[in-house]
Amino acid sequence: MSLSSPNRRRVLLAGLSAAGAGLLASPLWAAPRGKPKKPLGVALVGLGSYASERLAPGLALTRHCRLAGIVTGSPHKIPQWQSRYRIPDRNVYSYDDLERIADNPDIDVIYVVTPTHLHAPLSLRAAAAGKHVWCEKPMAMHADEAQSMIAACARNKVRLSIGYRMQHEPNTRRIIALAGERPFGALRTVRAEAGYNGYGDTDPAQRPWRLRAQFGGGAMYDMGVYSLNAARYTVGAEPLAVSATRSTDRPALFDEVDEHMQFKLEFPHEVIADGATSFGRNMNRLRAECERGWYELAPFQSYEGIRGRASDGRVFEAKVRHQQALQMDEDALAILHGTPLRAPGEEGLRDMRVIDAIYRSAGEGGQRIVL
Repeated sequence: MSLSSPNRRRVLLAGLSAAGAGLLASPLWAAPRGKPKKPLGVALVGLGSYASERLAPGLALTRHCRLAGIVTGSPHKIPQWQSRYRIPDRNVYSYDDLERIADNPDIDVIYVVTPTHLHAPLSLRAAAAGKHVWCEKPMAMHADEAQSMIAACARNKVRLSIGYRMQHEPNTRRIIALAGERPFGALRTVRAEAGYNGYGDTDPAQRPWRLRAQFGGGAMYDMGVYSLNAARYTVGAEPLAVSATRSTDRPALFDEVDEHMQFKLEFPHEVIADGATSFGRNMNRLRAECERGWYELAPFQSYEGIRGRASDGRVFEAKVRHQQALQMDEDALAILHGTPLRAPGEEGLRDMRVIDAIYRSAGEGGQRIVL
């Protein structure tokens, strides 16, 4: 895993706070304006647990997109997927013949749901085929790859969205809006924690891809993206500097990637965000401390049950039946009507620049890195 930091520059999150308030007022399952348009056909690339347990079932609930095809390097999975979702032979592809998808009118969107190291290569191929690209988090292995994905999609005139499901979730939208509304005065600090206690029975010789550096493993890439992205949207601005430390309680298992990562983000107006992520500790909380009060979500990044409260007694009850279905429907509507995406490629790039700096800082003993 490279600790080098590519080109870094500050990108302000222009208009995010103001936009958040308006977005909260819109219905969760908005209908298209004017004449209804044909639902977008989506091909899932990578048929692992997230695709099979969350995305495919979510596409059965969507109104503006549908599961139309699959791309896999595991031929033994094909019959079950075809049988369950009625996918015709013509809409089944391998990684070797993905380019053929360019000639398939059934497929409008390619959703990349693979290990991290394949995100950029597959997204570039999808864009070259003239298909819109949805890509899971983290966007790429580093910021340079993320930038190449944005450029490829722009060059081929297709849309690029990152699978930041939380930015579609209503209580998270409320947190985003509060950054601009400031009901408790100026924001002072943010704490964002995302992690789980896993891999307890893992044999180091048989470690999964999330514990391998070459595939983009590590707690920061997997769960830390939630903490980082939450810090940014809770503040409603871009960090100016970052410092980070990494550690492990299981060195034999985590000799390639980070088990625990702690990082501090310095924002304008002296706002500080402390982030934490882990593969060895359960954590799932987002809290903002302000001049005259506080608000929080706990849990803030689970697949369901996102709820929170505020110091004035307000309670944010869970509202969404299926986060991924909401995410995909909203992204499909944005494509169908040419409207802004919740989390375009530029949003993923902003996170990747900070992640690059986090790894650089951790590799240099916690040095402060100016962004």
